[in-house]
Amino acid sequence: MSIELKSVSKKFGAVAAVNDVTFSVNEGELLALLGPSGGGKTTVLRMIAGLELPTSGDIFIRGQRVNDLSVRQRNIGFVFQNYALFKNMNVFKNIAFGVKIKKWKPADIQARVEELVQLFGLEGLEKRYAHQLSGGQRQRVAIARALAPKPSVLLLDEPFGAVDAKIRQELREWLVTLHHELNVTTIFVTHDQEEAMEVSNRIVIFSRGNLEQIGTPREVYEQPRNEFVARFVGVMNVLDTEVAGGLARVGELEFPASGHPDGTKVRIGFRPYAVQISSDLTAHRYRAVLRHTYFLGVLLRVELELPSGLILRARMSKEEYAQQGLADGKPVSVNIRQYRILGSDSESLRPEVATMYDTIVGAGEGI
Repeated sequence: MSIELKSVSKKFGAVAAVNDVTFSVNEGELLALLGPSGGGKTTVLRMIAGLELPTSGDIFIRGQRVNDLSVRQRNIGFVFQNYALFKNMNVFKNIAFGVKIKKWKPADIQARVEELVQLFGLEGLEKRYAHQLSGGQRQRVAIARALAPKPSVLLLDEPFGAVDAKIRQELREWLVTLHHELNVTTIFVTHDQEEAMEVSNRIVIFSRGNLEQIGTPREVYEQPRNEFVARFVGVMNVLDTEVAGGLARVGELEFPASGHPDGTKVRIGFRPYAVQISSDLTAHRYRAVLRHTYFLGVLLRVELELPSGLILRARMSKEEYAQQGLADGKPVSVNIRQYRILGSDSESLRPEVATMYDTIVGAGEGI
């Protein structure tokens, strides 16, 4: 393992920022720490870097316990959200800063900076200062500077949060390519679910200082451990009801709830992609009206209203939408082909598939 946290907690006075967190990071992995503000993810990153000390628990880097080691002794590269470039230094000197501190030979410094300038696409910018660079260029310089001393681990705190959407997308793709080329163990903090899903090998999800789930993007999306994860990662329809006669009923909808006694209050959850829509009113069990369509590019987000007034969110491709001749206000038939009975934040989710449903949706059909 490259990094291990064992029962790590952090308190600031009476406030518990991180509660008994245990996880490991594989060598060469690109791992995302995901969660809302105040979830504990940045505190975890800072403890790995040595910028914060754990109240309890142990942190290991390549098998060595580092709780008592300084930031410099940990051989960590750290990139802040605001770049933190030295304003009085040009690009070359910014990148060279860490290796100069380590007293590399001038020839080795020159070679290392030139290597990173080429790798990061910064040719011709070596003499420019931070204020002469775009946001994307400044972030590349910051990451190049962190990588110059050849750290064992690269830590990124909200690395793309300060740039606009277009540049952010370009930087995501660039980071994945860079990681494949360098294979440096990398941990990055983000509150952006799409960013974590797109970039990382695995995702560690935090909420209120607790580690809620660890898994691949597909696992946390398709197999969320609890309601928090189900709601936070992607979009989910959540319906509150109670079981009667073995069924959980919400308006016209009926969901088999075997194993749940009558009178049990439950929450039914299903992803938008699990909602089947057809312009053929005999194709599916339920009727609805297509209330509104949001065009998102390749995928469309659709709102449906059932006769009871219940609103459902669905997604479909623009090709399917066009082929069926759908339009706002048009009546359609609807079915739910996969759902889950949601557990509380401390419980797991139970997948339920009813006999009236067709197939289980596979990954890759869109969030």
